[in-house]
Amino acid sequence: MDHKNLDVWKKSIDLVTEVYKITNTFPKNEMYGITSQVRRSAVSVPSNISEGAGRDSTKEYVRFLNISIGSLSELETQMIIAQRLKYIKDSTIFDEIIKVRKLLIGLKKYLVTKI
Repeated sequence: MDHKNLDVWKKSIDLVTEVYKITNTFPKNEMYGITSQVRRSAVSVPSNISEGAGRDSTKEYVRFLNISIGSLSELETQMIIAQRLKYIKDSTIFDEIIKVRKLLIGLKKYLVTKI
């Protein structure tokens, strides 16, 4: 299964792009703080999807999907913090996070039936 054909991978790449756009507006003094953390969390989501897809077993793939889900939760928390700090205002980023989470969980459930 080529990860680049998966909707979840495509949507998570879109999410990373959106996160970079949003964090470009963060205060410059946050470059090595929350900006860096948010970007790393976002990039981790599609990276772990692709790494899991490249592994030898479905069990390993599911493990990497779990890591992606964890990174997505981390990203969501960081975006909530950024919102409370007034770094972001009205953003659809939370809707995008929910969409990616649903796709990740759906793929994970599907793969678990194959173990």
